[in-house]
Amino acid sequence: MRNALIRSLAVLFAALSAIMFGTLTAGVAHALDKVDSYICPTKEKGSGTDCFLEAIPQTYTMCRHIKSIEVLEFGLTGAQEGVNGAKTDGCIDKHRLSIARPYQAALREARNTNVVQSVRKLYNTWLESLAKLRPTSSETDETYKERVVQPYGEFEAQIKTIHALVDAPLPIVKRPAKKTPPTPGNR
Repeated sequence: MRNALIRSLAVLFAALSAIMFGTLTAGVAHALDKVDSYICPTKEKGSGTDCFLEAIPQTYTMCRHIKSIEVLEFGLTGAQEGVNGAKTDGCIDKHRLSIARPYQAALREARNTNVVQSVRKLYNTWLESLAKLRPTSSETDETYKERVVQPYGEFEAQIKTIHALVDAPLPIVKRPAKKTPPTPGNR
């Protein structure tokens, strides 16, 4: 009887602990809770900045692959004729939306204006690179392939800059010592 009572109390305690833990942590929300793991596969539960920096080349690669499939299917000149470029356009639209949360989280986490400007510059470079996935009419297959891999170098350089800015220690601001007015007897 005594053992049954002890087991019952242990089960009751475990159940109450689970309920209390669930209740206490239910309101805690992570900034990136609704970010799909394929956008930032290794940094999904990390900071917004880490996820954003991983998502830039990741999403560009996804849309570049879709465009390369269109080029294989319809040729370089036919890849944008009619609705042939619709898959790439859909990819670009999709990833503009999917990267919004990591981008906003990275901006919120920025500690100074240099980081904010660098994050915005990277985002704009990414948008421009996605827009340039379309082949031009005078482009050869080789020049097209060379051109669409160039953004990776730009992404990498800008990402390294952002990492350096984020990892840099905050400057110590020394404030001048307060001058205390002299007391009448200490002149």
